[in-house]
Amino acid sequence: MSFTYLRQIPSPGEIKTQYPLSERLAAIKKARDQQISDILTGKDDRFLVIIGPCSADSEDPVCEYVNRLAKVQEKVKDRLLLVPRIYTNKPRTTGEGYKGIASQPDPEKAPDMIAGLISVRKMHLRAIAESELTPADEMLYPENWEYVADLLSYVAIGARSVEDQQHRLTVSGFDVASGMKNPTSGDFSVMLNSVYAAQHPHHFTFRGYEVETTGNPLTHVVLRGAVSKHGNTVQNYHYEDIMRLSDMYNERDLVNPAAIIDANHSNSGKKYEEQVRIVKEVMHNRQISDTIKTLVKGVMIESYLEPGCQKIGDHVYGKSITDPCLGWDASEKLIYKMADLT
Repeated sequence: MSFTYLRQIPSPGEIKTQYPLSERLAAIKKARDQQISDILTGKDDRFLVIIGPCSADSEDPVCEYVNRLAKVQEKVKDRLLLVPRIYTNKPRTTGEGYKGIASQPDPEKAPDMIAGLISVRKMHLRAIAESELTPADEMLYPENWEYVADLLSYVAIGARSVEDQQHRLTVSGFDVASGMKNPTSGDFSVMLNSVYAAQHPHHFTFRGYEVETTGNPLTHVVLRGAVSKHGNTVQNYHYEDIMRLSDMYNERDLVNPAAIIDANHSNSGKKYEEQVRIVKEVMHNRQISDTIKTLVKGVMIESYLEPGCQKIGDHVYGKSITDPCLGWDASEKLIYKMADLT
């Protein structure tokens, strides 16, 4: 047969029992979840900044990054809410290459799914305990959600997953903020249909059970740029794009209209230094348009300790092994600039 069954994966309950979330950390997460909810629903006028490595491939540099972020958070807490990106799954366009720590805890060794799930949980727990910042992660595999459901304050659904029915239905059962990216085609209708689906209740099968969900009112859109039929990147963070998005939101039966601007990926053409310029343009547009200020609630930035990226095996501490990232110095400077412009 085509499948070779290697071993059974421990249940989410078993791994949570081995690596539990303490009452102190659970209280921190509850408070942070509420703050993010208040920003997305308009009760809090602070600006969300979801920032961190393209892929969280190693615990020590990731936690060092998050600890640095926590110190900056204290200085900008009245204007910005910083959410560290701890992305433990890496979608691959062709299916080849490093797929993230959840699949491959050591990028230079063979995949190990059990060790990967444990590594994910340990890294998230350590980051929260040391920084008191609760993280964002991408839900690439819906069946893995329960392994981290008690740890995450923000969940992203990627451009290649946003049209998938199981992703949409699973998000409808979340009680945390969930961002639906536009597909690589750039179609806003697809993205908004995904938001609609996730905001409404559903009845489906999940992890061997028949389940019902109530809908997730905190589901919103993430604009990450697109790729044209000729293979060129197309930006969608400009003034005109946001105004068109606002009109389309108003035409649909959706609650809590909100958009996050992804400053990298196709919006920057993966030219990581362009993120600085893009973020400044977003902040400028919020200043000159009440519609944009109301709709655009935050940005996503790919950032790490060292700028750029490296090949697997180069062993530069705190440098991305996937997409290139903004370095720490430029990132810190940009955060303070955003605080000034909020």
